[in-house]
Amino acid sequence: MLLSLFLQLALEPQDAQSQILSQVRVDQRLGETVPLDLRFRGEDGAEVRLGDCFRDRPVLLALVYYECPSLCSMVLNGLVDGLREVGFTPGADFEVVIASIDPGETPELAAAKKQAYLGRYGRPETAAGWHFLTGTQDPIARLADAAGFRYVYDASTDQYAHGAVIYTLTPAGVLSRYLFGVDYPPRDLRLALVEASEGRIGTLADAVLLRCYHYDPESGRYGFAIFTALRVGAAVTLLGLAALIFLLLRRERRARAAAA
Repeated sequence: MLLSLFLQLALEPQDAQSQILSQVRVDQRLGETVPLDLRFRGEDGAEVRLGDCFRDRPVLLALVYYECPSLCSMVLNGLVDGLREVGFTPGADFEVVIASIDPGETPELAAAKKQAYLGRYGRPETAAGWHFLTGTQDPIARLADAAGFRYVYDASTDQYAHGAVIYTLTPAGVLSRYLFGVDYPPRDLRLALVEASEGRIGTLADAVLLRCYHYDPESGRYGFAIFTALRVGAAVTLLGLAALIFLLLRRERRARAAAA
C-alpha cells in the first residue's frame, strides 16, 4: 500500500511528500459499524441511502475516485479480477459498493465506470449488485472516517493521496475484514465474504477452510494455520476410520446372519 503512495507522490517536493504521507493511512476499525443513513447519488443520479445498497447481504466496499490516474484503477481491476473466480454472485449473494471520495465527481462518471467494470467482469446480468456512488463532502467524509480511511487532497497535483484497501461488511454494516493492496486472491475474497455474511452464504468446505486459514489483520490476508489444519485433518481421519469400522462390522453381522 505504501509503495503505491510513494509512486503517486514521486514528483512532489520532499517536504510536501512527507507532510502528505504522514496524513495518509488506514486505521482498522474491525467490529465497528459504518453509518447506514448516509445519502449518496447512485450512478443513475437518484439519491440512495447507503444502507439500501446492502439488501441484507454482505458487502464489498471500495473507497476510490473515478478520475484517479493510477491507484484506484489498480484497486478496482484487482477486485473485479478476483471476483471472477469467487463463485458467488453480486446481487444474489453479496453487494459491491464503490464510493467516490471526490465530491466533484458526477453520477454520469460513476455510470461510465460501472459500465466499464461490468464489461471487465463479464457478467452484465449482475448489474443490480454493483453500486457506484458519488456524494457531497459530508457523507464522503463520514463514511471514510468510519472506515478509518485517511486520505488527503493534494492541490498541487489535483489528486487524492490514499491507500489501497477494500472492506467487507456484514449485512448490518459492521466492518468485518480489511484486504490491503491491489491484488485480491479469490480465496481471500470468498473467505472474507463468508465471514461477513454471518452464515448467509458459504458451504461446508468454506467452514473447513476458515478453520485452516487465519485472517491476519496486519497484512489483511488469510494465511495457512498449520496447527489448526493438522487438527482438522486428524479429526477427518478419525471420522473416516470410525465410518470404515462401522461399515466392516455391519457387513460382518450381515454375513453371519446370512450364514445362520
